[in-house]
Amino acid sequence: MPLILPKPMPAKAQLAKENIAIVDDVPAGTDVLDVAVFNIMPDKPVTETQLLRLLSVSPLPVRTTWLRPANHVSKSTPQAYLDEHYQVHADVADRRFDAMIVTGAPVEEIAFEEVTYWDELRGIMDWAFENVTSTMYICWGAQAALYHRYGIAKHHLGGKLFGNFATQAVDENAPLVAGFDEEFRVPHSRYTGTALEDLLAEPEIEVLAQAADTGFYVAGRRDGREFYVSGHPEYDRNTLRDQYERDVAKGLPMHVPPGYYPDEDPARRPVRNWHAHGRLLYANWLQHYVLSRRPAAR
Repeated sequence: MPLILPKPMPAKAQLAKENIAIVDDVPAGTDVLDVAVFNIMPDKPVTETQLLRLLSVSPLPVRTTWLRPANHVSKSTPQAYLDEHYQVHADVADRRFDAMIVTGAPVEEIAFEEVTYWDELRGIMDWAFENVTSTMYICWGAQAALYHRYGIAKHHLGGKLFGNFATQAVDENAPLVAGFDEEFRVPHSRYTGTALEDLLAEPEIEVLAQAADTGFYVAGRRDGREFYVSGHPEYDRNTLRDQYERDVAKGLPMHVPPGYYPDEDPARRPVRNWHAHGRLLYANWLQHYVLSRRPAAR
C-alpha cells in the first residue's frame, strides 16, 4: 500500500525509483496507518528513506509524522529542513498513533542522563506507552528504552561491534519472526550493548532473536507494546561501507566489517543480504502487533 508523503522530501524520488507507491493524500475516510517517528539520527533524510522503505510493507496506506528533539541543535540537518518536515512532541501530545519508531543516535558512549534531550525522550517514552499501540526502539533507542523502563544498563563493548552478522530466531513460531530463515544476516554498528542475561532476567521481556557475536538482536515486551532492536535491518547496501571508509580516513582503529564484503575484500561491492528479513520484521510487527491490536475507535 502507498506511503502518504504530501511534501517533497528526498525520500520520495528514491523510493519512486524502487517502485514503492507514493501518494500526496488519500480520499477522506480511507483507513490509514498513522506512524510517528522520533528521528534522532544525524542525517535525517537518509534515515527517513530507510524507514519509509520498510514501512511500505504495510497492508494499509502509511502516514508518517516526523518528530525531533525540541531544544537540540542539529549539526547535520539544516534547520530549514527540520522546520518544514518535523514537529516536536508538544505538537502531537494530544494525538494517538498506531505505531511509533524511535531511532538510534550517535550518543551511545555518553551516559543517558548527560544526553541533552534525555528528559524529553523519557517523557516521549511514557507518552507512547499510553498513546501508541506498539513502539519499536532501534539501537541506542532500544538501550534507552530498556534503561528507562527496566533500569537495564548498557555496557561498553571495548571496541566497535561492526559488521553483518549471522543471526537466529529463538522461537521460529513467535509472530514477530514468523517466516524467518533459520539463519539470517543483520548489520550492527555500535560501541555499547545490552547484556543478554539482563534481558533474560526480566520476566516481562522475551528475547526473540540473537547471535553469538552480537548478543540479542530483537527482544520485546510479552504484551507486544514495545520491541527493542539492537541491529539495523533498515541499512542501505553501502551504509557500512560509508562508515568504514569514513573511519579509516579519520585514522580510527577500524576493522573490515565481517560478513559484509565478498571474501572480506573491501574493494568489492557489498552484498545486501539482510533486506528481505528487515521487510519481514516490519511486516510482522505491523500485522500482528499494530493493526490487529489498535483500538477500534481512533
